[in-house]
Amino acid sequence: MAEYTFTIRRFNPAEDKEPYEKVYKVPKLASIVTILDALNYIKENVDSSLSYRHSCRMAICGSCAVRVNGKPALACITKIVHLGTDSIKLEPLAKYPVIKDLVVDLEPFFEKHKAVKPFLINKKENISTIEPDSELKQTPEELELYLQFAYCIKCGSCYSVCMGTPDLSEGFKEGFLGPQALAQAYRYSFDSRDDGFEERLDVVASPEGVFRCHFAASCSAVCGKGCDPALALQLLRRAVLFGKKH
Repeated sequence: MAEYTFTIRRFNPAEDKEPYEKVYKVPKLASIVTILDALNYIKENVDSSLSYRHSCRMAICGSCAVRVNGKPALACITKIVHLGTDSIKLEPLAKYPVIKDLVVDLEPFFEKHKAVKPFLINKKENISTIEPDSELKQTPEELELYLQFAYCIKCGSCYSVCMGTPDLSEGFKEGFLGPQALAQAYRYSFDSRDDGFEERLDVVASPEGVFRCHFAASCSAVCGKGCDPALALQLLRRAVLFGKKH
C-alpha cells in the first residue's frame, strides 16, 4: 500500500535532554486527508505516546497550529495532497516553550495579546443600563474597517515567523509585541463601538509597538484565516502618527 512518510520532532522536557526526530509511515487511505487525520492515525495505530493538540477540526480554535515542512499551518485544514510531496516534516511552532512534542505553551504569547487591551472600551454606553435585547449598531462600512482582523483565532503562527519578535521559548520576554497583538489593537480601536484608542497608545506607540515592525509581511503569509496583520500594523502606524483614528 502506498504510504506517506511523516518525520515528527519529538521532545519531552521531563525526560529528554534534546529534541529528536522519529519517522512514521502512514498509509494513503481515503480517510486520511489532512495533517490532523494523519496525526490521529499515528496516535491510534502506531504510537500512542505522540502528543499534539486539536479541538474544533474546522480552523476556529487555532490549537492545532504546527510547522508543516517548515511553515506554520493549521493541521486540521492542511490537506496532504496540496503539499506536493509524500514526505512531511512536522515540528512545533517556533519561538514558544515546548510542553511536549508538537504542543507549545502559548501563555507568554497571550501576555502580549492582553497588553493591548483586546476588548471593547465603550465610554458612551452604560452597559448596566442596556436592555439585553438591544444592539450597539454599526453600519456595513464601519464593520468593514476591522472585520478581517476579527477573524484572528490566536493560533500564534504569525508571531512565530516574525523576524522582530523575541523568542519566548524560555518564557515571556519584553520586546516587540508582535503582529497578532498589534493587529488586535487595530481591530478594537477601529471598531465604532470602542473608545479605547487613546488608552492603547501608551503600548501601541511604545518602543515595543508598531514602529518595531519591519514590514516583512511574513505574518500575513502564514495566517491560516487569511487575515493580513501586516496591513493592520501599517494602518495602526498611520493612526499613531496622526494621533487619531481617521
